[in-house]
Amino acid sequence: MTEIVQIRIGKHMTGIIGLKDVLAETAKQSTGMTDHDISRLLVQKLSKKNYIPSGVTDIYGAALLREYKKHLGQAVEALPVEGIQIKVLGAGCPSCDRLEQEMMAVIEETGIEADLEHVRDLKEISRYGIMGSPALVINDEVKFAGKVPSRNKLKDLIKQAGNKISS
Repeated sequence: MTEIVQIRIGKHMTGIIGLKDVLAETAKQSTGMTDHDISRLLVQKLSKKNYIPSGVTDIYGAALLREYKKHLGQAVEALPVEGIQIKVLGAGCPSCDRLEQEMMAVIEETGIEADLEHVRDLKEISRYGIMGSPALVINDEVKFAGKVPSRNKLKDLIKQAGNKISS
């Protein structure tokens, strides 16, 4: 089964089928290509297994090019935060899954709109410099690592993030 990877396309997290395979394949054949040509190639290859509306191919192309550059280990500029972005970092242990479930419940209970992503890729997790899992990242700031805090603490963290966005 092909893996689905969540990436930010425009304002939304979107699942892309087969992204890792296409990035590896493109890296082998893109020598001498411009960024524009690489982004077009990525959209072309990924549109075989993913629905990419014709009116937003440029937005997809830019997002896919960012992922391609990350895949190559190149520095990419951080995207501006839009709304509340929550990441649970952890390879999938029971505590990591429990934290993800708790965050889903907190988002529902508070009514605060937020994107929630469970990052299981060890390379991506290592970018945050954490030593224990699970870890919680809100708007690119590590809030804690190595434990699952109480639901009240999670509510406080998400409410604080919501207040920062609205002010």
